[in-house]
Amino acid sequence: MTPDDPPSNSLDTATAVYAEHRELLFSLVYNLLGTVADTEDVLQETWLSWAFARHAQIANARAYLVRIAVNEALSRLRQARRARESYVGPWLPEPVVTETGPEITERQERTESVSLALMVVLETLTPLERAVFVLREAFGYDHTEIAAILGRTPAAVRQLSHRARDHVQARRPRFEPDPAVRRAATERFVAAALGGDLNTLMEVLAPDVTLWTDGGGKLRAALHAVEGREKVVRLIAATAGGRPQDLTIRLLDVNGGPAALMFAGDTVYGVVVCDLTPEDRIRAIYSVINPDKLTGVTARPGLDGR
Repeated sequence: MTPDDPPSNSLDTATAVYAEHRELLFSLVYNLLGTVADTEDVLQETWLSWAFARHAQIANARAYLVRIAVNEALSRLRQARRARESYVGPWLPEPVVTETGPEITERQERTESVSLALMVVLETLTPLERAVFVLREAFGYDHTEIAAILGRTPAAVRQLSHRARDHVQARRPRFEPDPAVRRAATERFVAAALGGDLNTLMEVLAPDVTLWTDGGGKLRAALHAVEGREKVVRLIAATAGGRPQDLTIRLLDVNGGPAALMFAGDTVYGVVVCDLTPEDRIRAIYSVINPDKLTGVTARPGLDGR
């Protein structure tokens, strides 16, 4: 132990307090960054800051931890935005499997508030706008609390909140389809895509559907979003030969909503998330096949394709 190390009893207490809030911190940071590895890095930095803090001088441990985590995430988000400019093809958030069932934790409920489709829209906000939107709309912080977290005035936060909300609503209508309908549409689409059933694809897709495929340069994928039903169907047909031929489907909740996991044998090949119109047709398809982005799925116990 060095002179700068905290006493063991103090460290034990700090560990217990941090563990109590870790799930909240994970959800907050993940919704800001969209990647599991970066989120874990931010949480590690937050823990180190907390472990060596003067705890007797901190009145609210949760507020302290959230402030450290959010600001560290903002710093990383600014760096990530620059790095993503050279990303090969569309950049999509890393999918994370979320639990379902009668016992749902606070983090899982909060994670459901920011779906993968909404996270794609959040990528178009500035880092500060995104932080304010996530804290306000997904986690329920008021403007004064957000101002304290970000080191801004409440008036400035209100402006950021208003601008971010208008931006999001303009790009994503506030329509939430029934999860069972969305699950069925997702299953029907993926089965038709893998089976080459072009007639069914034309039925389930909206005329103005958009397809984003994130291969990250690791697997063959369109370099830009593909818009329009005919173009999407043609692309699916043209790329059928490049996919593994033994793909199977498993339906699970990803980022709080129905998704299809595609398996090549026991290995996760990709994740597909669909967004619907009020008429229950598919208006957006988000397909993540970059193997580097499937760690949040493959790390889940039991996801072996069987």
